[in-house]
Amino acid sequence: MNNAASGNVVTLHPNTESRTVRTRADNDEARGRKFLSRDEVHQLITAAKKGRYGQRDALMIRLAFEHGLRISELVALKWQHFDLNSGHTVMVQRAKGSLDGTHPLQGDTIRALKRYREASGRQHGYVFVNERGAPVSIDGFRKMFHRLSEKALGMKWNPHALRHACGVHLINSGTDIRTVQQYMGHANIQNTVLYTALSGKQFERLAF
Repeated sequence: MNNAASGNVVTLHPNTESRTVRTRADNDEARGRKFLSRDEVHQLITAAKKGRYGQRDALMIRLAFEHGLRISELVALKWQHFDLNSGHTVMVQRAKGSLDGTHPLQGDTIRALKRYREASGRQHGYVFVNERGAPVSIDGFRKMFHRLSEKALGMKWNPHALRHACGVHLINSGTDIRTVQQYMGHANIQNTVLYTALSGKQFERLAF
């Protein structure tokens, strides 16, 4: 029997995850750029602290920005990747064929990590977990970041803008491109060169 003819509603792929249609406000075109400024990142960190999981979410945003992390790299962090005693470093394990590296940690970040570790009561396993003790998912962080950025900055931002923010900030700070390449884990320097185009720093001394 033809279900449509019989009036029955047929649901195809009922277990398929529904996807939200992206609005113009979600697009880089509407935002005008693909990266957040350093000040915008700190606005987000401040706003995140006021949330239900403020300590965790603020720290995740800070680490993603300071170490140019993809969200898959961020949620995969484990306590054993950090040396919070003598070395004050984090071992960054990159995805997508990028190069791993060891990064120094900033003083404020070290203190935030120690406070979070003490509050969580955990020193092993995944750093960022949800209320059930499971690792924070990529989708979970993305949804949180969308809500937070819309509330704090007036527009939804893609969390990948945190990685771009890191690259642009390093270029703007005068870091040489080879160092930026190593820090971001780019196997191909052409990926790093894109940050110079986003920054525009190289054009500052031009006069007309």
